[in-house]
Amino acid sequence: MKTPWLGRRTVITGMSISATALLLPAASLAQVKLIATPRQTAGPFYPVEWNGDVDADLVQVRGEAAQAMGQIAHVGGRIIDVSSQPIAGAIVEIWQCDANGIYRHPHDGGGARSRDRRFQGRGRAISDASGRYSFRTIRPVAYPGRAPHIHFKVVLPDRRVLVTQMYVFGEAQNERDGVLNSIRDQRQRDGVVVRLVAAEGIEAHALTGTFDIVVG
Repeated sequence: MKTPWLGRRTVITGMSISATALLLPAASLAQVKLIATPRQTAGPFYPVEWNGDVDADLVQVRGEAAQAMGQIAHVGGRIIDVSSQPIAGAIVEIWQCDANGIYRHPHDGGGARSRDRRFQGRGRAISDASGRYSFRTIRPVAYPGRAPHIHFKVVLPDRRVLVTQMYVFGEAQNERDGVLNSIRDQRQRDGVVVRLVAAEGIEAHALTGTFDIVVG
């Protein structure tokens, strides 16, 4: 039985509407704003001096024959706004404790422990035209009261500043870390927890992780 002309027109119109509907989600996705990276404390050990070796390689200190203790980790990502637009020329600073759990800071004596002087302790990079930055550091370690983390400070070209922290996926201490769990929005909390995976293609026995920082 032949389909009446009106029926065919209805079918074609319906197909057109369906096709349009299928296109809408993709168009809408382009307008969806990303979740901004939450602000977190700089902590008591923000570096007091930036003299000497402050490049993006924290593992090898200029003038030291050996490299830092700990497992090497390549951490990088993009500095972007909530519309996914890259931010070039942002100054990205990181600082973290060494493999012994001690910061490069005069107020962190470490007790009986000694600081690893082969670890740079802090680093600085500038985001490129694509908003990308990268650091060669060590996998962060825990110390009393805190889960493993890396501090980040981003200074935008317009001088706005975002301070946050990056955590490691799968760490048991994450469940008890008060600073991490002070982030009430689950999506924001998930955004600062990074999965570190084997980076054999980059460097033997190293790890790598991607931490995109979204500026609201």
